[in-house]
Amino acid sequence: MYRQSPFAGLPPVTKNLLIINVLFLFATWVAEKSFGINLSAYLGLHIPSSPLFNPAQFGTYMFMHADIMHLFFNMFAVFMFGRILEVYWGSKKFFIYYVATGIGAALVQIGVNYIEYYSILPQLTDQQHQIVLEKGAEALKNWQNFKDPLMGKFNGILNGTTIGASGAVFGILLAFGMLFPNTELMLIFPPIPIKAKYFVIGYGVIELLQGVANFSFDNVAHWAHLGGMVFGFILIKFWQKKGI
Repeated sequence: MYRQSPFAGLPPVTKNLLIINVLFLFATWVAEKSFGINLSAYLGLHIPSSPLFNPAQFGTYMFMHADIMHLFFNMFAVFMFGRILEVYWGSKKFFIYYVATGIGAALVQIGVNYIEYYSILPQLTDQQHQIVLEKGAEALKNWQNFKDPLMGKFNGILNGTTIGASGAVFGILLAFGMLFPNTELMLIFPPIPIKAKYFVIGYGVIELLQGVANFSFDNVAHWAHLGGMVFGFILIKFWQKKGI
């Protein structure tokens, strides 16, 4: 008996996003294992003050992932919700939305990083600041950091990397909740149905609370998630106003 692949019939942008993200993770593994290169240090997002910053990172960062589970959860959302939006909007509009929310997420994350940057800078001595400027980027490229907690935290903000499609994914979730608000989704924990609009609102509130509570103290870019949702909301409202 012939069984059709679950990827058969996927609209082109959704399918290519899945493929490209998988290829980027594979390239990350090969670069690290075979050549000792931290590819995330080059393609992940950095604040403009970092010597590792490159404008192209506003696009490349959203295709980089830390590991297979990070990739899986983001791509599962693209597969489940992105394909519906692409069919509804068309490929071109969906692609513009995906990229715009990803870039918007990056801008919000950088803005928050700069708030943290300038809050820590006065606490460093001139010598500590200079050491971080001279040696911090190279240390993180080699998966190392300073032992001094304050210098390590400052270096993480200056030269740390933001990676993942989560900003664009949260934009997708926001769009699905706005366009199909009464569609029922089944949660895993707990296993109960919930309307898409309530799911999106709840998720957004959780991210806001986590972002405020943790700020930069965990490894999750909560503010990028919120940024993707905010930019997605603005773009959808703009399109609706213009009748696009």
